[in-house]
Amino acid sequence: MYQLYGYQNSGAAAIEAALVLCGVAFRFIDVEASKEAAQTLGTLNPLKQIPTLQLPDGSILTESAAILIHLGLTFPQSKLLPDTPADRDQAIRGMVYIVSNCYAAIGIIDYPERWLASADEGSRQNLIAGSRARLHGYWEVFADQFSGELYLADEKPGALDVLAAVISRWAGSREHLRSTRPGFFAWLERIDRHPTLAPVFARHWPA
Repeated sequence: MYQLYGYQNSGAAAIEAALVLCGVAFRFIDVEASKEAAQTLGTLNPLKQIPTLQLPDGSILTESAAILIHLGLTFPQSKLLPDTPADRDQAIRGMVYIVSNCYAAIGIIDYPERWLASADEGSRQNLIAGSRARLHGYWEVFADQFSGELYLADEKPGALDVLAAVISRWAGSREHLRSTRPGFFAWLERIDRHPTLAPVFARHWPA
């Protein structure tokens, strides 16, 4: 059985949603719920980052894009990754774009002191403001570049759809996209409402 380490309102929601789309058994381990779970995460992943996924054979996968690619290749019937090589390449490109640009900027916004030699409040706020503006610009570029790769109403959502729907929830990105890229914003809301994914998202972001 897969063991997914994460916590509520985190990037682990994307992996949980993907596991549900794959139709495989898994256990969600909330690392904020107990000291033992947090210690186990530190043993499995020295950076203590989530999501961390333990495979049924005991091996460990970290990094959201790598986990999603693994699941897509292991369970092709899930349609997490497109069937055709050209479309699959673009989906992987989109996931790497999100984690290397959007996810990275969110890490700075959440923990600015990690990037400052002297973390005075003025420097913190300046770094947060600049990173948020950069993040919102990254999402605009994503909306312009990758809209053709996103799922249609008669298709199953894939790994790129799930990752974008989760990561766009933070740092005011959805609110920014509502006005700057309304079509893309509407697509994100459609992903939120997908009958397979909605229960996962509702658990992480209760109304």
